[in-house]
Amino acid sequence: MPNMSKTKTPIAEQEPKVRAKNFKEVSLGYTPEEAVTEAQRCLNCKHRPCMNGCPVSVRIPEFIAKVAAGEFEEAYKIIKSTNALPAVCGRVCPQENQCEGQCVRGKNGEPVAIGRLERFCADYMNDKKVEVHKPESNGHKVAVVGAGPSSLTAAGDLAKLGYEVTVYEAFHTAGGVLMYGIPEFRLPKSIVQKEIDSLKELGVNIMTNMVIGKVLSIDELMEMGYEAVFVGSGAGLPRFMGIEGEGLVGVYSANEYLTRINLMKAYKKNYDTLNTIVPINHFIKSV
Repeated sequence: MPNMSKTKTPIAEQEPKVRAKNFKEVSLGYTPEEAVTEAQRCLNCKHRPCMNGCPVSVRIPEFIAKVAAGEFEEAYKIIKSTNALPAVCGRVCPQENQCEGQCVRGKNGEPVAIGRLERFCADYMNDKKVEVHKPESNGHKVAVVGAGPSSLTAAGDLAKLGYEVTVYEAFHTAGGVLMYGIPEFRLPKSIVQKEIDSLKELGVNIMTNMVIGKVLSIDELMEMGYEAVFVGSGAGLPRFMGIEGEGLVGVYSANEYLTRINLMKAYKKNYDTLNTIVPINHFIKSV
């Protein structure tokens, strides 16, 4: 019997006064019972409009049907067949404009909480041993420059096809914007690291502190036996407004500020990383 509620099943969150004093994830996720209840809102439409809104074509009605039946591991396998980073996508993908934006239930109420269900499946399997099938090598090598979401996805897809993949990352930590551009309370770094570890189990080799263009050139990579190079250099450069005072000491771009906080651990008391920032109202008055 489908659940015809017009609203999404509520999701638990940290209380505002509690989360204001920590960097832990705000959303606590669904329980198994809540996930089943929400999954039962899906109408399992034959034309599957939600899939049309998904950039990686996750088989959404199929995995949701498994969740509704309480078969969470099977649901996870369906998601992973097309999505290399379900725990990440379930948290930070703009579902409201993609899959959920196309959901039929959204025409008369709220859409099915597809993102929350995807996150639930990934989190459910987080502490369980998932058997990873590492395919036989096809004898071809591919280099991937950068270790952000596009590069990690490309590396995972190539590894599944048997390619020998090496990822070269300029920073000391893989993950790209997932690690340095999103606050811990929105996307815990342990979640990102778990996804990266699953790629390593597929055979993906990740080398950090490798600035391609300085340590090695693209031509040198090709000379090392790589037959193709995927460049996922990301959007790491900030865009400035070109106004007076933006170069003052203590005025940071969002990119630099988030990088200091995330990778250089400025939010921890036992780290000396500078994180002083000029309040925006003071900045506006000064110019």
